[in-house]
Amino acid sequence: MSAEDRYIEVNRTLWNAKTAHHVTSDFYDMPSFMVGATSLKEVELALLGDIKGKDILHLQCHFGQDTLSLARMGANVTGVDFSDKAIDKARELNDALGLQAQFIWSDVYELPKVHHKQYDIVFTTYGTIGWLPDMNKWAGVVSQFLKPGGKLILVELHPVVWMFDNEFTHIQYPYFNKEAIVETLQGTYADKNAPIALEEIGWNHPLSEVMQALVDNGLKLADFREYDFVPYNCLANMVQLGTSRYQIKGMEGKLPLLYSLVASKP
Repeated sequence: MSAEDRYIEVNRTLWNAKTAHHVTSDFYDMPSFMVGATSLKEVELALLGDIKGKDILHLQCHFGQDTLSLARMGANVTGVDFSDKAIDKARELNDALGLQAQFIWSDVYELPKVHHKQYDIVFTTYGTIGWLPDMNKWAGVVSQFLKPGGKLILVELHPVVWMFDNEFTHIQYPYFNKEAIVETLQGTYADKNAPIALEEIGWNHPLSEVMQALVDNGLKLADFREYDFVPYNCLANMVQLGTSRYQIKGMEGKLPLLYSLVASKP
């Protein structure tokens, strides 16, 4: 069976296992979040602006911290994820915090079959599209769920990051999306000592693939930026250079680590 045929179940098993460890990790800092701290970072906050009263669809929301942070900012938010364990936790947090976010358990590609509302903003950030094989199909889903005049806000790890081995010692994978990347890794980005060693299947999507897919599905690029930092200590051999600013040790300032993209629907 090909990677494309089995990636959903393989990755759902992985993310169901990750969820329990992520909720209790220092990385996600649930005690601070529960008393009001936002999980959103400076890059996406700058792109979002004032979202009070806006309808937002958050694709690949994990267990809902960012979704609920958007709700705290006054948006009407629907979070979507393919991990049933993550969605269960998101709904639990929503109830505990007395918020009005909605959560849907669905794979991104299957969402149009179960949900039909359109939104002012489709929002997706940090380690999302690499779990999907087909950017054209993804962009079609994004376009379908945007109102006319609505916009996609994407903040994502740069495809250059995924060219390296996990310790950033050498180039291991192509920049271009030539085939699935199948790995079995120990732990998670949020807890490197977590007793998890499960197979995962992903794809590296070059910038041209992402942008052309959006254009081909009727969206217009409105803003694009690249950054030499990530706001999380989520990769190997990172050094902190400021508040929520991390770079790869020995490569400080030399690599693009993050990009942001805003595309609008006419």
